[in-house]
Amino acid sequence: MIKIITDSVASIPADEARDAGIEIVTLYVNRDGVEYADAAMDLDAFYADIYDMVDDIPTSSQPSQLVLEELFEDAAEAGDEVLGIFISSGLSGAYEGAVRAARAVKARNLDFSYAIIDSSSCGYDEAWPVFDAVRARGEGADLAGCTAAALEGMQATRFLFTPETLTFLQKGGRIGNAAALLGNLIQLAPVLTVSDGKATTFAKVRTRKKALDKIVATFKKDVEEHGLKHVVVHYIGDRTPAVAWAHEVVEPLIGRSVGVLPVSPVIGLHVGPAVGIAYECASALAGKLNGPVHARVSAS
Repeated sequence: MIKIITDSVASIPADEARDAGIEIVTLYVNRDGVEYADAAMDLDAFYADIYDMVDDIPTSSQPSQLVLEELFEDAAEAGDEVLGIFISSGLSGAYEGAVRAARAVKARNLDFSYAIIDSSSCGYDEAWPVFDAVRARGEGADLAGCTAAALEGMQATRFLFTPETLTFLQKGGRIGNAAALLGNLIQLAPVLTVSDGKATTFAKVRTRKKALDKIVATFKKDVEEHGLKHVVVHYIGDRTPAVAWAHEVVEPLIGRSVGVLPVSPVIGLHVGPAVGIAYECASALAGKLNGPVHARVSAS
């Protein structure tokens, strides 16, 4: 059996993960001395007072080496192979931790086979390749085939989002004080994306409406040129604007309903209140991955 594992930053709801046979490894959010397991949190309740967090942004932590080794050890003892797909190594150390854990388990279980992939992203930009691997597994693919399906999917996904304010990005050290002040004063509303594993600016416009229009225009162009396999609307903070945008703008564009899901606070608290879209096309998208893809594979 091939065990497919990802982390909670992929933001896959627990029931969907369970139905798809995906095992979720949680990361943690630390607020006011309390540690929360990301995978078990009520994210809407947590985000309810997000504006109060801006002056003391909660921190996050990755799963321990012990937890990861126990997870892989259980698979090895059961005779299972493992495909792990983790948050970008440019955003967290979870991928490198998983690689170390898999190697340690392999040293004790020489027949253990695994593949660990750096997804180069987060949210459903990370999740869509996980579902590609699940589909390949369901079609009878071996570990190499499931790994190839995930790597191929990574080339065809995009995550575009726009923050309500630049203050969280500034407080978290992502942009400078002057840039944040100037941006807020002139209503600069950047469109952000994840490219080559790091958050980058996709476009700069003057208002949030124009930022959302830019996201829709990019999505429409990608779909027209590359086809559409999957899409969700993502949000950080209040769910209401994201639901309205999904129903009023995104759904009429593609002629079908669209899921609306919160982004893990491990990422969301560095961005602040935001709305965006994560989708997978039928073929590779330019500019998504320009450098090498990181994957560690060990076969028995």
